[in-house]
Amino acid sequence: MSAILSADDLNDFISPGVACIKPVEKLPVQKQDENPYEVTTEDKVQPENQAPTQISLTDCLACSGCVTSAEAVLISLQSHAEVLSILDAHPAAPLRVDGQGSVRLERPLGDEERLFVVSVSPQVRASLAATYGLSSRQAGYMIDQFLRGPQGLRAGGKHGNGFTYVIDTDVIRELVLALTAEEVRETANSAREATASDSKFTPPKKPILSSACPGWICYVEKTHPHVLPHLSRLKSPQALSGTLLKTVLSHKLGIRPSQIWHLAIMPCFDKKLEASREELTDRAWQPEGSQDTAVRDVDCVITSRELLMLASSRNVSLPSLPLKPVASDYAPRFPDPTIESFLFSRNRSSKHTSAFGTSGGYLYYVMSSYQAQHPGSQLHVQRGRNSDVMDYTLVSQSGETILKAGRYYGFRNIQNLVRKLKPARASRLPGAAANRRAAGAVAGAGAGLDYAYVEVMACPGGCTNGGGQIRLDDARQANVSLAQQQEQPSAAEGGQPPQKATPHEQRAWLARVDEAYFSADSDSEFDSEAVVSGKSIIDMEAHARDLLRYWSDITGIEMDKLVYTTYRKVESDVGKDKGAGDTVRVAELAGKIGGGW
Repeated sequence: MSAILSADDLNDFISPGVACIKPVEKLPVQKQDENPYEVTTEDKVQPENQAPTQISLTDCLACSGCVTSAEAVLISLQSHAEVLSILDAHPAAPLRVDGQGSVRLERPLGDEERLFVVSVSPQVRASLAATYGLSSRQAGYMIDQFLRGPQGLRAGGKHGNGFTYVIDTDVIRELVLALTAEEVRETANSAREATASDSKFTPPKKPILSSACPGWICYVEKTHPHVLPHLSRLKSPQALSGTLLKTVLSHKLGIRPSQIWHLAIMPCFDKKLEASREELTDRAWQPEGSQDTAVRDVDCVITSRELLMLASSRNVSLPSLPLKPVASDYAPRFPDPTIESFLFSRNRSSKHTSAFGTSGGYLYYVMSSYQAQHPGSQLHVQRGRNSDVMDYTLVSQSGETILKAGRYYGFRNIQNLVRKLKPARASRLPGAAANRRAAGAVAGAGAGLDYAYVEVMACPGGCTNGGGQIRLDDARQANVSLAQQQEQPSAAEGGQPPQKATPHEQRAWLARVDEAYFSADSDSEFDSEAVVSGKSIIDMEAHARDLLRYWSDITGIEMDKLVYTTYRKVESDVGKDKGAGDTVRVAELAGKIGGGW
């Protein structure tokens, strides 16, 4: 699904399919004074001047009739231009700290005022660090200064707006990791699986497949619905960040979720698809009937490349920003002290080991969590047919297998995985039914896999190689522009544009981004090895459970509604009768009826 594309890269665009609910071409309108009995020739028909067709990501999620090189191409409401438009259209919410140190609004918010918040992915920091030759920590300071510092976005625009709170999705990832390990244990317990069937969020079937990659999710929903029961029900760190920020801030400050504008900066274009899902709005956690229009948990997503475009549009030179924390005047405290200590605590390691991988470390954390509960066990790692396929086996001291898991990156490998999960076709040969009954569960989906958990990502190499990451050509151009600003013609190669990167240089560049991601330094008292130690795992999961209970208690929302989501089969309309009923159904899916955006 992911591709290195923007709205200007439409040279490889394939026209929408016949089932597209937003057709590009329309029939010309005939003049009123034309003779109805006259045979009209083509040269007499004047095409109607039409406005450009607007196709949103919600439209793309409503059907599978469109065929494009990336669904993220068809976007008008999630871009760096939209970020600037929103910042200039709405005054920022006025906050103050009272005598007790609590954060409050100075006055009730007007209809046009907004509280601006943003969450940033660690892969974005790594991409920026590789571009400008910084450490991941320094890149984090650069992003923070740009988003809410006085020399960044606040230096321009109609209202001089910046973002009030900047959240690291690495912190929210800790909650998702703890919940993932709990989900695997819950699914492994067949008794609990049977008793949990009454819940809307039933445990997935074994093997559990990670659900943090929206390109992979969209692929499954549209082409392989038999895989849906295996998908993890957990929200991704991006989605969970949006739910946390909008529920807590709206509760603590007494404002509507629609008055909180949440931006996510991610390594992947497909994260825009995720933010457009109707399941990831306040309708999933608000009481029924309490809101007329659905409000997204994540209002807008931009990528690492679009972050550079955002800075360029405001004439901000990122390397010129201070590489230090933002002054307290521009970094107000979070309204809830408990949530604040979790989101902004420095006693946490932000390091990533190569064993975790480049996509959040879901698989490795699950294995480490099981290993912490089985002292003396050993983890064995075996490479598959290529570097993007890995098998993990946890073995006890006696040599028995405790848990098996796998990692599949890239759609070529994903297709092999899906093929193994496909249910066996019923044979019409004599005796086939008896053989199937004798085989029992062997004939079911997933029979070819003995994994308990599989980490699946659409991009080869993982999230550091996401389609929205800064490529080598982009980095060279950014540094040429910087050299020109500093009046260094030699660094700008005499004014000549940099040459296009070769495949070998691209691979070396990705290795450089990975190095920045894995070498992220922090002020934590823990080192990278302590993160995966047994005691650290146990303490982290206990802390995560306490925070989740606290979050649910202060908001009055069931925990299941906060952390879980659902998926559905998306049927193609190709070749089907486009009656009035179908039109209404598609419109409802697109969110055009009964609210939406």
